[in-house]
Amino acid sequence: MSAQAASGTVTHKAAPRRMARGRIAPLNQVLLYLLLVATGLAVGVPFVIMVLTSFKLPADIITFPPRFLPTAWTFSNYQLIWTRLPFAMLIRNSLVYSFTITIISLFFDSMCAYALARLHFRWRNVVFIAILATMMIPAQVTLVPLFFNLFALGWINTFQGLIVPHLTSAFGIFLLRQFFISIPRDFEDAARIDGAGEFRIYWQIILPLSGPALATLFVFHFMYNWNDFLWPLIVTTTADMRTLPTGLALFMGEHNIEYGVLLSGATIAALPLVLAFLFAQRYFVAGIALTGIKE
Repeated sequence: MSAQAASGTVTHKAAPRRMARGRIAPLNQVLLYLLLVATGLAVGVPFVIMVLTSFKLPADIITFPPRFLPTAWTFSNYQLIWTRLPFAMLIRNSLVYSFTITIISLFFDSMCAYALARLHFRWRNVVFIAILATMMIPAQVTLVPLFFNLFALGWINTFQGLIVPHLTSAFGIFLLRQFFISIPRDFEDAARIDGAGEFRIYWQIILPLSGPALATLFVFHFMYNWNDFLWPLIVTTTADMRTLPTGLALFMGEHNIEYGVLLSGATIAALPLVLAFLFAQRYFVAGIALTGIKE
C-alpha cells in the first residue's frame, strides 16, 4: 500500500514537470524559427535590393528617401554593362579560372586525401599535421614571395600564373580525408583480392562512394575562386586577363559610379554561384554530416 502511495506521489510530482517541458519546447522552437527568419532576412535582403536596383533608373537609385521597388522597370543597365566593360571577356576569364582550379584541385586533393586516409606509411600523421598547419598561415603573407616566383617564371598576366598556385588546398585535403576514413574497408579489401591496384581502388571505388563530399568541395572551391579578388588583381595587369570581380571593381575607379550598371553586373556574377548551389544543395548536408573527425 505504501509503495502504491509512493508511486502515486512520484507520478503526481512528475506530471507538472512534463507539462512544463511541453510548454518550453514549443517556445524554443518559436525562438529558433525567429532566429532562422532573422538570419535569412539578413542574408537575403541585400541580395534582393541588389537585384531590384539593377532594374531601376538612375533617378530612382539616388533618390531620398530610398525606394524599395523601382518606379519604372528597365533593362537598360543590363544592356549597358556589355558596352561599358568587356563583360564577355571577364566572364570567360572567370569561368576558365574557377572551373580549371576547381576540377584539378578536386583531383589533387582527393589523391592526397586517399593516401593520408587509406595508405599506411611512415610519418603519415606528421604529413597530415603539416598540411593542416598551412591553414594557419594567412594568404597575404605568401603573396610577395609567390609573386616574385611567378615573375621569375614569366607567368605574370597569364592563366598559368592565375591557376597553378591554387591547384590544391589544405581544406580540401582535410575534408576529403575525413570522409574517406568513414568508408568501410571491405570494398577495397575485396578489390585487392581481385587484383586491383591502389589507383583503381581510388578511382573506381573510393571516388564513386564520395559523391556528397566531392560535390560539397566543388561548390566551396568554385565559390571561393569565382569571388576571388585579391589574387587576380595582383597577378593580372591588362584588361583582357581580368576576372569578373576585378573588372567590376576597376569599373568603379575608371568611370563615374553607375550603380545600376554595376549592380546589374554583380547580379549576373552571382548567377553561377546560385546555380552551383542549387545543383549541389542536396549533397551539402550529407557531405558535412558524414565528414566527421575520425581516426
